[in-house]
Amino acid sequence: MNKFTTVADIGPLDKAVAEALEIKRNRYAHSSLGRNYTLLMIFFNSSLRTRLSTQKAAMNLGMNVMVLDVNQGAWKLETERGVIMDGDKAEHLLEAIPVMGSYCDIIGVRSFAGLKDKAEDYEERVINQFIKYSGRPVFSMEAATGHPLQSFADLITIEEHKTKARPKVVMTWAPHPKALPQAVPNSFVQWMVAAGYEVVVTHPEGYELDSAFTEGATIDYDQRHALAGADFVYAKNWSAYADPHYGEVLCKSRDWTVDAEKMALTNNAYFMHCLPVRRGMIVTDDVIEGPRSLVIPEAANREISAQTVIKRMLESIQDNRND
Repeated sequence: MNKFTTVADIGPLDKAVAEALEIKRNRYAHSSLGRNYTLLMIFFNSSLRTRLSTQKAAMNLGMNVMVLDVNQGAWKLETERGVIMDGDKAEHLLEAIPVMGSYCDIIGVRSFAGLKDKAEDYEERVINQFIKYSGRPVFSMEAATGHPLQSFADLITIEEHKTKARPKVVMTWAPHPKALPQAVPNSFVQWMVAAGYEVVVTHPEGYELDSAFTEGATIDYDQRHALAGADFVYAKNWSAYADPHYGEVLCKSRDWTVDAEKMALTNNAYFMHCLPVRRGMIVTDDVIEGPRSLVIPEAANREISAQTVIKRMLESIQDNRND
C-alpha cells in the first residue's frame, strides 16, 4: 500500500477488518516490523484522537515518530503554484515536501477543507502534492473531503457490535454553531455502502453531500422516518456542499439534535460520533452517556485502524526493497 486516502485503497473490507481485529488481539505482535523506520506526521490542523492514536499505532510497530505542527513549528507554507511569494509565507510546499520525505519512510498528513473554494477543496490539493512529490507512502489523517482512518475505525466498531449481517446504519445531520467540512460524512457513507450495509443519510434540504460519496445510500429528509428501525445511528454536522452555498451554515435547528425520544424510534440502536462533540447541539447527555453509546470504543479503534494501515505500508516498503 503506497497511499491511503479512500476506501478503494484498503482492498477487500472483510480482509481489512479481519486483519484489524487480529492486530487488536495482539497489537505488539509486529513490534519489530517498524524498527529503524520513521513516521512523519504533519498537521495543518489541530488534532487529539488522530494525533495520539496514530502515534501510538506507529510505536506499537516499533517505529520512530516525528510530529510537525505546521502552524506552530514551521515556516508558513505556500500551496499555490505560480504565485509571487511576497507575503507571510516563507516556503513553498514544492520544496518542503521532498525535504520532509528525505527524513522519513512514511508520511501522514492532516489538512482540512478551507470551505471557501469547493474546486480547490475537492481537488485535495495538499495531500495530493505530498503523494506526488514526497517519494514516500502517504496516508490521510483527514483531508478536505475524507477521513478514511475514522471511517475504518467506525467499520471495525460496527463489525464488533452488529447482530445481523446487514445492519441499518443511519448518518444523521445535527446542528453545530459553525461551518464544518463534509470529510467525515463523505467517508462514513462511502465506507458503509462499500461494506454492504443498509445506509440511510438524513439531513435538512440544502445539505446534500457530493453524490460521488453517497451513491448506494438512501437520502431521507425526514429524520424520524430515517431513524425507524436503525441499528446504528451516527450523528454528525457538516456545512452545505451545493453551490452557491458551499461551506455555509444553512440551519441551526435543534429539532435535529439526537435525543432519547429519537433513539427510541430505532431498533435499540447504538449511538456513534467521531468526536469532539458539541453536547446539547449534536446529542443530548443521556444518549452519549447511555449504555448504547459507542463513542469511546469507536475512538479507541482509531489506534487499530491506523496500525493496520501503517503495517501494510511498512510491508510494502520492505517487499519493494527485497525485489
